[in-house]
Amino acid sequence: MFIKTSKLAVAAALFPAYSFAQGQHHDEHEKKSIEKIQVTASRLGRIVTESATRTEIINSEEIHEKALMRPGNISMLVAETGGVRVQNTSPALGSANIRLQSLYGRYTQLLSDGLPLYGGQSIGLLQIPPTDLANVEIIKGSASSLYGGSALGGVINLISRTPSDELEGEVLLNATSKNGQDVTSYFAAPLTNSISASVTAGLHHQQEQDLDDDGWLDMASYNRASVRPRVYWEGDNGANLYVTVGAMTEQRDGGTAENAIMPDGNPFAQTQDSLRLDTGFIFDKPINEVLALNVRGSAMQQDHEHLYGTINENDNHESYLLESSISGYTDNIAWLVGAAYQSEKYQSEDFAAFDYHYEVPGVFSQLDYEASDNISLSLSARADWHNEYGTQFSPRISMLYKPENWTVRGSYGKGFFAPTPFIEDIEDAGLSHLEPLENIAEEHANTASVDISYAFDSVETSVTFFSSDVENVTELVVINQQLTSSDKSVRIVNAPGQSEIRGAEFLLRYRWNDIKLTGSYLYTDASKQINSGTGRVPLTLTPEHSAGAVIMWEEHGSHLVGFEAYYTGTQQLKNNPYRDKSDAYWHLGLLGQITVGRISYFVNAENLLNVRQTNEDSLILPQQAPSGRWTTDIWSRNDGFTVNAGIRIKFND
Repeated sequence: MFIKTSKLAVAAALFPAYSFAQGQHHDEHEKKSIEKIQVTASRLGRIVTESATRTEIINSEEIHEKALMRPGNISMLVAETGGVRVQNTSPALGSANIRLQSLYGRYTQLLSDGLPLYGGQSIGLLQIPPTDLANVEIIKGSASSLYGGSALGGVINLISRTPSDELEGEVLLNATSKNGQDVTSYFAAPLTNSISASVTAGLHHQQEQDLDDDGWLDMASYNRASVRPRVYWEGDNGANLYVTVGAMTEQRDGGTAENAIMPDGNPFAQTQDSLRLDTGFIFDKPINEVLALNVRGSAMQQDHEHLYGTINENDNHESYLLESSISGYTDNIAWLVGAAYQSEKYQSEDFAAFDYHYEVPGVFSQLDYEASDNISLSLSARADWHNEYGTQFSPRISMLYKPENWTVRGSYGKGFFAPTPFIEDIEDAGLSHLEPLENIAEEHANTASVDISYAFDSVETSVTFFSSDVENVTELVVINQQLTSSDKSVRIVNAPGQSEIRGAEFLLRYRWNDIKLTGSYLYTDASKQINSGTGRVPLTLTPEHSAGAVIMWEEHGSHLVGFEAYYTGTQQLKNNPYRDKSDAYWHLGLLGQITVGRISYFVNAENLLNVRQTNEDSLILPQQAPSGRWTTDIWSRNDGFTVNAGIRIKFND
């Protein structure tokens, strides 16, 4: 049953609650062009084409298309962006995280309107519906200078829709051929001359699926309910306030099917019940004509009830943020200085040795300077005083040069990440086999990139060269039982040397009347030092080559037809008894939508080639791994050919 009946009641009770939404306007999000979209992830709210910090935008048009493919979560939305990879971290539960330019997903900071409301666990990615999004901002490379240690690899900022001057709303109903159902809704309206409100809610269900009849569930079952109300207030003097409250409850069940057993003769159920409650606020107020005050804060609590076979692991995650900053502007300079306090707490009911409480006060600043009409510079820096890992300094510099139709950007940044037990290998195995962390140093990264873009009429093309060097990467190793008296079988250590990632992204966009064509290619050379120090090996689950092409024909208010093709090259594998390297594979999809009045009917076919990893090899290990897991990593798709269809009903013109 759902975590507890009372927990679902808590979520339902919050449905009509008030929340105040961020006072930042995104009036352009309904337009086809993103030329005037104002980005907020870089702190100073510059126009995307004028900001020295490269910020990639997923606009409302793309969000609309991806919401038809995967209405229940944002995985499809971000996965099809160049340089972004959604990596499955749990074959049992389907959990996933977001890798930016091949950096580990734990380094990616996921924000909602600039606030860290979703916590750091990878399952959160699959619990966020895209229904209320206006656009998505992505900063790749170290953004610790802006957001602290949680943004070592970059930032993904989900920007919500702001209410218009009239009542608006929509309801989306979706069903899949794998017995999944989604119901999402969004409603917004002005309440007074100065206050407007919105509320987003969703119900999601997936039936368990054992697609290859081997007794192991290839698709976990889940039942999820979520709600997020928001309210906007804007004062006569330009001040505005945002407060949001969110609630989500989910039961997710995977592992062995009913009456099935593993090679050791026992069943192995793997479940996770989740309850997340969060709240956040942002207050902006002009001090005078050139100065403005910003105060923001958030709080998140997430309770989990895990089951790994016969082992229960119940825990609580909490995170808090309080931040204040002052910004100012002149003709060619924009600046910001601020102070922040961040707290992250973990408590386990069953394995208290892994409890931690990180408290991190810090100060930060940003300076944007327009040297001329074509040249601008952005400097940002942050100093954090971590209660466990001491003083951390995180700088970042970005430059922009815009001659005629060309745009050239360069950036360099440094950052850190405070280790926790929840690396990718442990999230799927639990803590019961893990030795408590000792003598672990913080992880550090240097990231750099150069981006060259050219736009002319309906053509936009770009190439990005990027590199990252990561030191003290935490990884899981097997304990040699002959050299220790520990009753645990694995431990987390800092890897020797550094992980080195080098790569290039290529992007082409072309629009002709109502037809839009997008092509992308990503090359990645990622390696780490061998433990013996005598050479280097490729990073696992990191394809050297990947590419994609999407063609979309859309006439607003009438129809939409799209075809997509994505290629994923071979990947190095680890602890896989069946192979050392994966196969390359293609993912093909078709999408169609017809709109009649305020009702849109859509059908989407995913994975037309019926690609499944279990078509090649078993997902089940011959014997349980030292970490406690029973499966290999997911390096391909495992859901097979799937069709989803539904309707979207709008309640305004």
